[in-house]
Amino acid sequence: MSGNDESEPPEHSTGGQADETSAPSTEADHEPAVASDGFARADTSPGAERTGKESEPPADTETVDSVTTDDLREQLEDVDAAALTVPPQSLNPKVRIVWIVQSLISATFLGVIAGAIEFAVLDVGIWVGPAVFGVFALLGVVHAILRYRVWEYEVREDALYLERGVITRVRTVVPYVRIQHVDASRGPVERLVGLASSVVYTAGSRGADVTIPGLTADGADDLQHRLKQMAILAEGDDAV
Repeated sequence: MSGNDESEPPEHSTGGQADETSAPSTEADHEPAVASDGFARADTSPGAERTGKESEPPADTETVDSVTTDDLREQLEDVDAAALTVPPQSLNPKVRIVWIVQSLISATFLGVIAGAIEFAVLDVGIWVGPAVFGVFALLGVVHAILRYRVWEYEVREDALYLERGVITRVRTVVPYVRIQHVDASRGPVERLVGLASSVVYTAGSRGADVTIPGLTADGADDLQHRLKQMAILAEGDDAV
């Protein structure tokens, strides 16, 4: 029996050797392969390649921005400021209808308020309300006619010029470099007569800085396009 014990190796040493041989080395799996020259090789496994592609930013981001900039530069080169100018223009005659209707609406409200006060407090007759309406309606009609005769606008190479006012004449100069955007608006009465207004917003103003009424729908779109191009040219000149 002593001979059999000496020929058989211990069980624990065999198991320990098998454990050392079969146990994977987790550190070696994550370490990059090292070439003979001492430099680490990049991981070219499918998983690593897929992860690298997902982390890259979209390739078309710079392309979109560069195209937009190139289009803007081409637009600045092709546009001629002299071709965009407009001589002094009066408003469309239909704008008088818009102003008169607005005046009649205001006169109606004032007449109703005056009639209610007269009926509830003064008790001097039923003529106060109609009298107030008639006076303010007449003033509104006269004001609309005189206002139309004075109102005009002009698109020059340096700025937008406006002249208006009945009792006090007001002349406004809007440099193109201050224009932020231009909108076209159409109220209920304007839609009935086929007119529109151009609203010019400028830098530093709280709201609509300038409103040009009495334009046709096509005229408002044309003026919006001209002012937009003038603003682009002004920004280019200011940058230079």
